[in-house]
Amino acid sequence: MTLLSQIILLRPLWLLALPVIAVLAVLSFRRNARVGDWAKMIDPHLMQAMERLGRVDLPRARVAAQLPFLGAGAIVIALVGPAGQSDDAQTFRNLDGVVFVLDVSDSMTQDARWQDTVTMSRAALSVLGTKPAALVVYAGDSYVASPLTTDTLQLGQTVTLLDGKTIPDKGSRPALALRQAAQILDEADVIAGDVVLMTDGGGLGPEALLAAKDIVDLGGRLLVAHAETTVAEDGAGATAEVQSLVNIGGGLLFQLNEATALMDELSRSDDKRLERQDFRLLFWTDYGRYLLLFALIPIAALFRRERA
Repeated sequence: MTLLSQIILLRPLWLLALPVIAVLAVLSFRRNARVGDWAKMIDPHLMQAMERLGRVDLPRARVAAQLPFLGAGAIVIALVGPAGQSDDAQTFRNLDGVVFVLDVSDSMTQDARWQDTVTMSRAALSVLGTKPAALVVYAGDSYVASPLTTDTLQLGQTVTLLDGKTIPDKGSRPALALRQAAQILDEADVIAGDVVLMTDGGGLGPEALLAAKDIVDLGGRLLVAHAETTVAEDGAGATAEVQSLVNIGGGLLFQLNEATALMDELSRSDDKRLERQDFRLLFWTDYGRYLLLFALIPIAALFRRERA
């Protein structure tokens, strides 16, 4: 039952053809009153004599008449496309990717909740599997700390080393970092990537909103983990700007205590955005082609040699 629950039908509308084939098969089997039916037109004792002489084989003829319908039914089931999730889905690494953008300005790193931000980042990295991830850090300027890589363990260790001294430029310019994240997705030809922004909302403005729109235009979305720090310049204002950023970025907003929700969101391998862009078959193995082999059995029987 567990195996059946993992099977989906790629083209379920083909199931409508099965009742039609079944009706035609029943009508063919019951067709006994027509002129060409020897069982109805010849006297029973003569038919028995012909059967004993091997001149007719009524049961075999009726079975042979059903072979085309059996073959057609097997072909329709193959066209329905029963499929299971592919074990190789993660090998299509250029289709998906995650860029982590961490605010390492003083308002973040000097706050008591900075360690929570680091922990949440590492937890999110731990569920990516072989999905590639990159790291961008920013304060008064923005830098790519790591390009896209599948070595998320090493990337998580890099995150633990970040502090207020990582970037000497003071301030908070998230727009620069978001533009760099968009550039990473663009250069890697990522089709449905995610950008995860860890910020307290400092420095957000019109430029950051435009950068978020660029991410969406590339097929990505912006997930924001909001750290409500005590040293942020304007907590209430920053919260409103963060929500606007999430709305434009087409993503979701998480608090630091919602690490599990962020992990669940990033761990999804059957991303709906990829399915909408006709990449569904990269994530599912279509078993229909193998079912066509069963259709060959009744079809091959139609070509059997008749006895002399």
